[in-house]
Amino acid sequence: MSSDGRRAQCRRRLARGFSLRVVAVVIVLGVVAVAAGVVTTLQGPRVTSVQSDATAAVSSAGSRFIFETTQSLQEVDAAQVTVTPAASFSVDTSGRSVGIRFTDPLWDETTYTIRIDGLAGVGGGPTSTIEESFTTPKLHAFVLQRSEGGDKIYRVDLAGDATPVIEADHIEDFRSTAGHLVVSTLEDDASHLVVTRADGSHPQELTLPGTGIVTNLQSAERGNTIGYTYTDADLSASGGRESLLFTGSTADPTAKPADIAVSGADPRVEDWRFVPGTDSILMLTFDGALSLVSPSGGAPVELGNAIGIDDLAGTTAFIERVDGPAVVDLTTADEKPLPPTPADLGQTGSVAALADGSTLRALTPFDGMTPRATTVTRVDADGAATPVAEVAPTDALLQTCVSPSGRYAALVVAPDIVTDTYDGYLLPLPTKLETRIYTLDGTQVVALRGFDISWCRKAPAL
Repeated sequence: MSSDGRRAQCRRRLARGFSLRVVAVVIVLGVVAVAAGVVTTLQGPRVTSVQSDATAAVSSAGSRFIFETTQSLQEVDAAQVTVTPAASFSVDTSGRSVGIRFTDPLWDETTYTIRIDGLAGVGGGPTSTIEESFTTPKLHAFVLQRSEGGDKIYRVDLAGDATPVIEADHIEDFRSTAGHLVVSTLEDDASHLVVTRADGSHPQELTLPGTGIVTNLQSAERGNTIGYTYTDADLSASGGRESLLFTGSTADPTAKPADIAVSGADPRVEDWRFVPGTDSILMLTFDGALSLVSPSGGAPVELGNAIGIDDLAGTTAFIERVDGPAVVDLTTADEKPLPPTPADLGQTGSVAALADGSTLRALTPFDGMTPRATTVTRVDADGAATPVAEVAPTDALLQTCVSPSGRYAALVVAPDIVTDTYDGYLLPLPTKLETRIYTLDGTQVVALRGFDISWCRKAPAL
């Protein structure tokens, strides 16, 4: 055989050997894959990764914890899920993932464990139990401090640590959204709305309806929508816009604001609220008409006359009627009186809503015409009362708000109110203000200098 023939024969042997090795590798890989599949099926679904945002979970409703698993899953029922400590939630299943969505914000600095029993793949086979834990971080908020040397918004925690994030010569009010701060300032007797990131960076001015005054600034529970009442600077007896409600978006500061009005009624707005979880707005106009309106243009729902809006918990509104406080279901317009408290606890002032249907009420007994200490009291749906905090008769309680998770109450207090003086702002307030934080079992956590804590839906009222 020639040398060329020997080389060709050698190449054929090498080629056959390579092919046999490739086939062997493919067979081995196939066996491994089948074995892995068999093991997975025999073991039931297992967790491959989890996704969560614990920081968002303590500040806003609707946060999710998502399990990714090794198999496509059968639908998971809420009865299969246990959350410890208890928290309300919903469940959704999609492909190899199952998500737990928390209805309300979670408690801060708390370890939560999620356990799912009877987890099954769509192909059948054994079920499994999966369990994961996560710890929520410290709770932070924002407060406003006014002073003659300039006003500052601080980021604060419940240890009392404060970091300035925004400073301006004159800050009337501010609100926080999921990722932004909206600050109402005053310059040359005209309002400006400035939108910044949560750390105070990247300021942008929000377009207003004109040159005028902004009051009653609020932000929606979710998303980027904010609202306010607006009055023209040149308002006179001959014309101009007065206390009209507008909405805008922190996502598009340059967009033209939307006018929210009820046809046929006095357009001037006395008070209003975003209704959590909906696109509706509860509006009280100057003529005392209470209406539920939709910014998308649907027909308003008339809810009778009122003298004030105390608070909202979901779609339950706590309203001040001429004949006393009432609780209104905004989905049905059904109404019932606010459960009364014993007369010896005093007259009811402000009412703050809790997610479980109970309320925080400022109750002040009188000795003749002289008020005694005001007690902020938790009152359940049956009227049973539990004291949370007491405010001395020498101090003034300006506002009570509840933290997003419902774990804490914030009391805006003016100490020694008789000796204090008011500042010269459009929203005049005592110059010495502090925000006292309590757990709902009555333990004081911290006292912060300043007011307008970002847990509140609106600024304090006089």
